[in-house]
Amino acid sequence: MRFMDLRILDESYKAQYDLLVTHVIQSWQWGEFRKSLGIPLIRYGLFKDNYLSRAFQISFHRIPVMNKFVGYLPKGPFPDLEMAQALKQISKEQNCVFIKTEPDVEIETSGKVDSQFKKALRPLFTKYNFVLDLAPSEEELLANMHQKTRYNIRVATKKGVQVEIRDDETGLRKYLKLYFETTKRQGYFGHNENYHTKVYETFSQNNQVKFVIASYNSVPLTAWMLLIFKDRLYYPYGGSSHLHRDVMSSNLVAWEAIKLGKSLGLSHFDMWGALGPDADPKDSWFGFHKFKMGYGGRLTEYIGSFDLVTNAPLYYAFNSVDKFTKIKVLLLKALGR
Repeated sequence: MRFMDLRILDESYKAQYDLLVTHVIQSWQWGEFRKSLGIPLIRYGLFKDNYLSRAFQISFHRIPVMNKFVGYLPKGPFPDLEMAQALKQISKEQNCVFIKTEPDVEIETSGKVDSQFKKALRPLFTKYNFVLDLAPSEEELLANMHQKTRYNIRVATKKGVQVEIRDDETGLRKYLKLYFETTKRQGYFGHNENYHTKVYETFSQNNQVKFVIASYNSVPLTAWMLLIFKDRLYYPYGGSSHLHRDVMSSNLVAWEAIKLGKSLGLSHFDMWGALGPDADPKDSWFGFHKFKMGYGGRLTEYIGSFDLVTNAPLYYAFNSVDKFTKIKVLLLKALGR
């Protein structure tokens, strides 16, 4: 079986491209953002009878100390035979050891993954996510929340927490201050200022970025960066202060984000990631998982992460041998996860 005609897409396909992809990090704007960081990225299309039927973009990341690359295809199409054949050709052309794909496909809607894809040894995106349907009324949305979440929203309101929604550089500055305060306090890897600034600059061109910022006594306490693509609102990044934790500013920011999505006529609020249905309370991300769970979104399970391997010896060395640890860290940083 031959796969459809594989072509590199140029700017003339932008509108058609965005109609076909399903997630913000496969959007044309996200690709522009990645390219603005100097990351090699190519958009591909699969054509049948000269008609564009599938579209996706792959970023390519050089493995340190060798002239080999890893391709990364997050939130793309289902990994069937057609995609396997296309990715094998791309991998050969781009000198890849493997291409990692993490499809935007829920497990209950999926078919059979082609056998040429291996279950990824090191997934990057979470397999689970909370997705909130924005169709119900505000009253219904509140009723569907956990009782403690509703209580915390009321606490924030009664204590006088103020929320502003911005899409300008003032909002960016307030957000960045709280984001970096959080990464320093919690000791986790975070993207640098240039990364976030490029996200803002790229998505603000089409009014696809919003900052939701909560303040108490004029002091910013919580700020989220939200992205808009098609009919969805996404929550990829946020930050908070260690001050005044008792005023529950994060709960009010989440509620205002939900109301923002409704006011924009969007259908769903994508909360970006979560633990699984049997989340371990000892997991370092459990608090974040529990926070998101409180808003009544559906816990969505995706089919997971797969690797299309074209150089097996280097692939297993890269994923298994201790001396590759530093290389793996550098690559994960490059991939933006």
